[in-house]
Amino acid sequence: MTNATAAATGASATERFQADKTHTSDTPPERVGQLAREVLEAVHDTIRKNQVSYAEYDALKAWLIRVGADGEWPLFLDVFVEHVVEEVANAGRSGSKGTIEGPFYVPGAPLSEVEATLPMRPDEKGTPMTFHGVVRAVDGTTLDGAEVDIWHCDDDGFYARFAPGIPEWNLRGRVTTGDKGQFLIRTIQPAPYQIPTDGATGALIRAANWHAWRPAHLHLKVTAPGHLPITTQLYFPGDPHNNDDIASAVKPELMLDPRSSGDGVDVEYDFVLDPA
Repeated sequence: MTNATAAATGASATERFQADKTHTSDTPPERVGQLAREVLEAVHDTIRKNQVSYAEYDALKAWLIRVGADGEWPLFLDVFVEHVVEEVANAGRSGSKGTIEGPFYVPGAPLSEVEATLPMRPDEKGTPMTFHGVVRAVDGTTLDGAEVDIWHCDDDGFYARFAPGIPEWNLRGRVTTGDKGQFLIRTIQPAPYQIPTDGATGALIRAANWHAWRPAHLHLKVTAPGHLPITTQLYFPGDPHNNDDIASAVKPELMLDPRSSGDGVDVEYDFVLDPA
């Protein structure tokens, strides 16, 4: 399969983001002015503190232009900025920990009740995995009819809809919980991967001598009527990039505990939703 390019990934993420109208905002001008002014003041302070030269300034302008031309703003912002927005947005919750959505979510995945096998190719590579758990409210009440929306990369580190040659809904699906809040999903264990580095974001990573790796993870959105939705990721112990994730999205509370089961692994994780 041809590798996913930064340009193609960025174009897919941008198209999906622009099609989703939930991000439109009626933020008042006073708030816009405050935030824009403080961001610019932080940039000005960095320039003064580090005595930035015109050559460095021109390199920054060229790079910013390339980010836009390559269509990589969703990739760059979701990797380097979103984790702080998520931290602020969810600071007051007492239920499950959230983390970043990232650029690879697509709404409307196939829906099943209680149990689901995610769509996958007949010869899908990877370790079979059963993922199950319970969705509860913070008071311990199990939530019947909650929805668990899951997506993750394949064994080569690629996502359906963002890399060529992968079926539309591969390793993406939704499942509603049963009368005791339970759910069960059969899939394969995802692989660690590098974010696309052939574009502007990769140029920054190389110039700064950073790495581009994300540890293996499951993406999830969990929703239930009358409760706040949670967007999160779950991680696997022993991954070498759990401690230096390029997206700074790993949290101790989001670590799974895989158990051997036949020719695969079994993982359990319960979600606790805050009241709306």
